[in-house]
Amino acid sequence: METLLAVVIGVLYAAGIYMMLRRSLVKLIIGLALLSNAANLLIFTSGGLVPARPPLVVPGESVPAAPFADPLPQALILTAIVISFGVMAFALALFYRAAEEAGADDLDRLTSTDT
Repeated sequence: METLLAVVIGVLYAAGIYMMLRRSLVKLIIGLALLSNAANLLIFTSGGLVPARPPLVVPGESVPAAPFADPLPQALILTAIVISFGVMAFALALFYRAAEEAGADDLDRLTSTDT
């Protein structure tokens, strides 16, 4: 399963970088989204894919019974999702304004800082 996820992560990174190297602002945003999803999947895979129980402490015990899933990658992914939503919203607003000023979404036409 980890091999399949590694291939998917590689494909997502490659597609994201390819899309970010295009001249269109829309493709740049799609590439940014692909890269953030690839990073989240990489964090998820690095946590280990084992069939385990959630780390819940049973009443009367002080530690959860082994084996239990590591909650750290899940917390990191949730934080990364929130941050990527914020970055995506900011990028959409910024790129919309830039495209509105330039009249096109081609990055080569955005050569001047003053409009």
